[in-house]
Amino acid sequence: MRFENKVVLVTGAVENTGFHIASLFLKEGAHVVINGPDERLTQSAAERLTHLGLPNHFPIVADIADAEQVKRMFSTIESQFGRIDVLVNNAAHQGIGDGFGDMAIDFFKEVIQVNLLGTFMVSQHAVNLMLAKHTKGVIVNIGSNVSTRAIHKRTAYIASKGGLDALTNSMATDLGPKGIRVNMVAPGYINTDRWEKQTMEAVNRRRRNIPIGRESTGVDIAEAVAFLASDTVTSLNGARLVVDGGCSAQHMPEDIDV
Repeated sequence: MRFENKVVLVTGAVENTGFHIASLFLKEGAHVVINGPDERLTQSAAERLTHLGLPNHFPIVADIADAEQVKRMFSTIESQFGRIDVLVNNAAHQGIGDGFGDMAIDFFKEVIQVNLLGTFMVSQHAVNLMLAKHTKGVIVNIGSNVSTRAIHKRTAYIASKGGLDALTNSMATDLGPKGIRVNMVAPGYINTDRWEKQTMEAVNRRRRNIPIGRESTGVDIAEAVAFLASDTVTSLNGARLVVDGGCSAQHMPEDIDV
């Protein structure tokens, strides 16, 4: 198993893609800290993992946008495990709302606080613990293909993911010499519970945007994360792995490419 006895923290691990990421690390032998924003969601995720026969998970409730809660989370991790080997920065504010002209400043700040500042704070605590314990750790950030190819009415989210691209590069540059690798998975469409609220017409229209004809699953993203976090290629640092079925490769979908 690729991560036997490794200590892994997955933020936003209580549902959708984060849950799949946590599940894969557990299947690969890791001790996984599953982080969620509230007690109900976090405990529910822990119960689901237990039901699936995946032990060795440790739930911690923390809002990653809150500096004190992040500090307490790492205090708990250090007292429980003594170290951290892998951090997956998955938690995100989806930033669904108004377009640029109508977006409230407080809403913009709220999205940045979670997606960029929250990722920074969690990563800094993880790095400090890795360095204190002389751990050659790995950090994998979850970005998005929209940071380079914008979509409508998601200004705050897109800006935060663009910042995360730059943050990943900076972290890889500063931390590589210290033995800590930092990489990114940049997904496109992912089938989450939000897709259940879409009409089949809307789902099929989305799928026509994807050259392979289907959206990614949580398992697809989890496998990409595990690859970047593994020792398969130990010189992989500062990489941005796009997992979007080819959306970023094409200029326009086939049905309008005339």
